[in-house]
Order: sequence, then structure tokens, then C-alpha cells
Amino acid sequence: MCKEDILRKLTIKCFHIKEVEFGNKNSINDGKLIINKDLFKELSNEEEIIDEIKIHIIKPRDHDRYVNSIMDFIPISTKVLGKIGQGITHTLTGVYVMLTGADTEGVQMAEFGSSEGKMNDKVSFGKSGTPSKDDYIIHFDVTLKGGLEFNRDLPLTIHRLCDNFIQDIRNILKSKDGRKADEKHEYYDRLRHGKKKVLIVKQIAGQGMMYDNQLFPNEPSGFTGGRSIIDLGNAPVIISPNEYRDGAIRAMT
Repeated sequence: MCKEDILRKLTIKCFHIKEVEFGNKNSINDGKLIINKDLFKELSNEEEIIDEIKIHIIKPRDHDRYVNSIMDFIPISTKVLGKIGQGITHTLTGVYVMLTGADTEGVQMAEFGSSEGKMNDKVSFGKSGTPSKDDYIIHFDVTLKGGLEFNRDLPLTIHRLCDNFIQDIRNILKSKDGRKADEKHEYYDRLRHGKKKVLIVKQIAGQGMMYDNQLFPNEPSGFTGGRSIIDLGNAPVIISPNEYRDGAIRAMT
């Protein structure tokens, strides 16, 4: 038997959401997620380039609806102990955030190709990185003012505002009693002496305004604190299996 060293341990505790609705303040109780119906109005006033932010709650299988170009699907997860790739992470299952964007003139927040249209036609549900048809979707829809010059600042601002919105939910999720989680999963980064070393090469986008990735944000699959792969010069970055599993890469496409 070969010698084995455990380098890192990651524990992910899942809290399943069965219902999402609007209320006076954010809360998570008994499988119900309440979204502050007024918070996005405050976010709309944070940036001059923003015309309006709308938040819709899309119920399971209610996907026969038009949406602007989809910028991201974002899980709601937060670090409770440690940093990305180790310690304890709390995550919500049964719900995703969908970020979309366009301007007042209908110009979509996309670069080489946009995905506006009926959700039924534009989303491949139940794949890695997308919600299932039975999940709730919190639709965070940003409308920019018309006539703006498209540059990197626009999508970065949209992602940051959405991340601020999610962070309020993350802060509540941090305080949930992990002993009451619906699921608990433990993952280990192991070093097996005498065994082959396996390296998986993943090519990620780093080409321009919309083709970007943030690495090592403060929160799993978050934005704040992350480093752009473009700003890093598209240089190779080594990521452990647990860092990847814990959301060390945030796609900006």
C-alpha cells in the first residue's frame, strides 16, 4: 500500500430550497428563501451607467419566457471556514441566480454572440453549470443606459452589482447551523507517493470584454476579490481539485 498524505479537506454542506418568494428582508428558513423586494432598487442607484435593475423569481419549469442575453448562472455558496478549496462551504441547492443584461435600446450585453430569446430555446437545463428544470431561478436583469461605449467596465460593473446582491444572501447562509444541513459532502486533495501525477489542462477564455474569467474570488463562484485571467496575462495558473470544486473560477462570458 502506497503512502498517502492529505493536503486539504473541503466540506460542503447543502441546504435545499423548496420555495422562493419576495418579502421585506432576506431570510432562509425551513427550505424557503425570502428575497428583499426593495434591495435591487438601492443597487440601481449605485452606478450612473445603470438605467434599471429588475429581479424576477422564475418558478420550476416556467421557462416559456423571453430573457436578455444570459451572462451567467451563479450558485449561491459561501465560505464559513477557511478559504476557497478547503475548510467549510455552505451552499443552497434548488435555486440559482441568472444574470442577464442589455441597454435601453435593446443592445445585448454580449460580444461575439448573444443568447437573448426564449429560455426554453436558449438554456440546456440540467448540465454542469446550469439549473435543472425543477430549480428556482432568481433572475437578475440589468438594463444599461443607451448609447454607452461598450468596454470592459460595463460587464464588470454588472457582475459586481449582482455579486453584491448575492452577498446579502451569502451572509445569512454563513450563519446557518451546519448540523441542520440537508446534505454533507467531504472531499480531499490527496498526495499518493509512488503513483502517477495527473494534471488536467483546462483552457479558459481571456480574450476581451466578455470573454474573461475571475480566479480565486473571496466567495465560491463569486466576483469580489477575484483576479481577471486577462490581467494576469493569460498565464498558466495551477489550481487544486478542491479549489476547482469549490468555485475558484468564475466565468464572465
